[in-house]
Amino acid sequence: MTDPTRAVADRAAAGFTTQYGGQAAGRWAAPGRVNLIGEHTDYNEGFVLPFALPLQTVVAADRQDAEQWTVWSELSDETITFGADDVAEAGRVTGWGAYVAGVVWALREAGHPVPGARLAIASDVPLGAGLSSSAALESAVLAALLDLGGLELPAESQPRLAQRAENVYVGAPTGIMDQSASIRCRAGHALFLDCRDESVEQIPFDLDAAGLAVLVIDSRAPHRHADGEYAARRRSCEAGARALGVAALRDVGVDQLDTALARLDDEETRRRVRHVVTEDQRVLDTVALLRAARVRDIGPLLTASHVSMRDDFEITVPEIDTAVEAALAAGALGARMTGGGFGGCVLALIDADRADEVAAAVTAAYAERGFTAPGTLTVLPSPGATRLP
Repeated sequence: MTDPTRAVADRAAAGFTTQYGGQAAGRWAAPGRVNLIGEHTDYNEGFVLPFALPLQTVVAADRQDAEQWTVWSELSDETITFGADDVAEAGRVTGWGAYVAGVVWALREAGHPVPGARLAIASDVPLGAGLSSSAALESAVLAALLDLGGLELPAESQPRLAQRAENVYVGAPTGIMDQSASIRCRAGHALFLDCRDESVEQIPFDLDAAGLAVLVIDSRAPHRHADGEYAARRRSCEAGARALGVAALRDVGVDQLDTALARLDDEETRRRVRHVVTEDQRVLDTVALLRAARVRDIGPLLTASHVSMRDDFEITVPEIDTAVEAALAAGALGARMTGGGFGGCVLALIDADRADEVAAAVTAAYAERGFTAPGTLTVLPSPGATRLP
């Protein structure tokens, strides 16, 4: 257990003792994630390549006899309780508690006898930064309940159940990537996920051995029209697929792109389609380079992905573009926005010994433009959900 994870785990355990008395039966952790490359390809049945962060959500928990679930959160210092009636149908528990209740609901819907439980939650995955704090919470709660109840659910089935909790119970239309990364990632690897058939492959991503690291830059940009714009991008992609007569844009190969674009009348739709088709190819090219242990060579693909998101998909904002430009000028091998857009985070592939230099350059560029100072964190690919010792 790394020192940061140990600190979060200790806070969860201490919270359990303070709220409920006694010791928890165990502690279960699940990470946030960043997507190395493959943006807005998921709902187009394409490819994504996330990896897990060292930032964790930890649940300390124990069973209780009643068919009841009591949950304390460090973030709000609030305790909520819900029972079987509250998880009989979606939406009865709201706020942050919905993510916990949703996991209970999804397990029961799938026919699992979920034990009553007392849970205490602590986390260092920041909210609202696009690092999948919700998936980390769902995945940690799921791991805890499966262990406490002795329930059998194969690892390959767990992301879909956690996603169902968020989609149906909470009402947030997320794809399968976030929960897949939080549950199935391995240390030193990126998770190559085919969003059509949900097959995964662990791709070596040994930054340490290459003398590299990923600098994650929290842009601190307020999300601007993210929900409406996200929906608009999805509609454009679906319209493009219909016009081209394919089930999803994943079915348009990059070698067919020019012909496909010539068949589209609308310029905006052409740009959206071009992003998705070229982004899928960039994921495949990145995977090929990583399989060949050519980690440094993926940098230009990351930067090309950002240019495509900026110019063709039009989902970046000035803070995001400033972070990318400043990181590249300071020597990053590649940099791109990660996440759905209109705010969130940037990742930069850097020489590990230049992390402070690149972070300082981004901070200075922000100050020059009058932006709120960014947050920065140097990360390596980390393991997915697990029970802690």
